[in-house]
Amino acid sequence: MFELSAEERAIVEVVADFVDREVRPAARKLEHANAYPERLIDRMKELGVFGLAVPEPYGETKVSKTCYALVTEELARGWMTLAGAFGGHTVVSHLLAVFGTEGQKTRYLPRMATGELRATMALTEPSGGSDLQAMTTVARRAGGRYVVSGAKMWITNARRSGLIALLCKTDPEAAPRHRGMSILLAEQGPGLTVSRDLPKLGYKGVESCELVFDGYEAPLDAVLGGEEGRGFAQMMRGLEVGRIQVAARALGVGRAALEDSLRYAQERESFGKPIWEHQSVGNLLADMATELRAARLLTLDAAARLDAGERCDMEAGMAKLYASEAAMRIALNAVRIHGAAGYSTEFDVERYFRDAPLMIVGEGTNEIQRNVIVKQLVGRHRA
Repeated sequence: MFELSAEERAIVEVVADFVDREVRPAARKLEHANAYPERLIDRMKELGVFGLAVPEPYGETKVSKTCYALVTEELARGWMTLAGAFGGHTVVSHLLAVFGTEGQKTRYLPRMATGELRATMALTEPSGGSDLQAMTTVARRAGGRYVVSGAKMWITNARRSGLIALLCKTDPEAAPRHRGMSILLAEQGPGLTVSRDLPKLGYKGVESCELVFDGYEAPLDAVLGGEEGRGFAQMMRGLEVGRIQVAARALGVGRAALEDSLRYAQERESFGKPIWEHQSVGNLLADMATELRAARLLTLDAAARLDAGERCDMEAGMAKLYASEAAMRIALNAVRIHGAAGYSTEFDVERYFRDAPLMIVGEGTNEIQRNVIVKQLVGRHRA
């Protein structure tokens, strides 16, 4: 089910080599300085990472979602920030490839494939997170254009993205509410202000910002797919990819924590033997490895279903839910195994422990994932 082509295997191997040679040696210093990894992002562009979701003829290296998940895992293993730096970009690439008009695809996708044009998506608002239908950002027609007013929060890469997939209301009076929602392909310009960078526990080095739209204007053909009222359904399809991506990020963080712990447990001795031989430590390592393997299988299963053209909102939700919770547990156990060293900024495990919570609350909280899962369960198994 999870077979990769020879070309896809080579892509994963190239990214893994990039992580080992260039990312891991630099990540700790960059993360502690909260410095944007310009050089590493440029290398990702050279490697074609930003074009992994862009199909021909607009790009050259579109891969399966299974391969995409494994590439994301490798990047997050090196530094979760790098996986986030291209995560929203690839979701927007997917939205354009599936729903965009030919003009929209031609305008954006070739430049997105090379990383020349970076993209992000804007959903969350200051007054609400997971209740997307309650959003207050509105795009009203005026003189042959849309005029947008509203605000968005926690937008990754907002300062460096030239394109924003903005979920907003083009018909605030529509009933049900989701039928009045559209995705606007908004480019940086007057009326759009990146007001501030939000301080964070982890996920350093990449900006997460507040956006303010005050009289921002967009042409009528900026609506994704050219038809109003389809934005909510389009974004839900995009979030299937997004949740697989977040699950894969969690895999990367969990894997890094496990690998560092395995190394440390063999090198560190107490009472005359390596600490992994002590049952308490050995049990932690066994549980960490088991949870990581289960999380990877869930994630790859969701990716394979998406590759097969099947609906996978339940499976993607399950993968995101389980992988993120597993990453949090694995990161905490890594701190336990390292003891006092795990609390030191001289070791990477403290970073994994700060990065892991993001996957629990990001891309729809895990409480929302449970709602999605149970609704799908009931829908697929009607009494």
